[in-house]
Amino acid sequence: MRLTGQGTLLRVFIGESDTWHGRPLYQAIVRRLREEGLAGATVLRAIEGFGAKSHLHTSRLLRLSEDLPLVIEVVDTAENIDRVLPLLDEMIGDGLVTLEKVQVVMCRAAAPPTSY
Repeated sequence: MRLTGQGTLLRVFIGESDTWHGRPLYQAIVRRLREEGLAGATVLRAIEGFGAKSHLHTSRLLRLSEDLPLVIEVVDTAENIDRVLPLLDEMIGDGLVTLEKVQVVMCRAAAPPTSY
């Protein structure tokens, strides 16, 4: 997929222990975004954070490191992002979803490896 110019950055902030139908929520979201044909998604695991309930989640304390913050980032066209927002609304219980306009400078996919 070629994506340049104006795009939209979708960020989803959830917890590592959040689930959707028995599987980790972040995995379910990434799989669904892929099924919907979005350009790509990246899951980032934070080392510390807190959300609306002010519960501290940190990797510094073993007991608290079981539910670290996760951020899923997706850059695509505004139309594609708008199309998946209702799906995310259905999947996400506790969490935060943000949108930003971004300028896509380059989006390249390496050619598949050739067999020798």
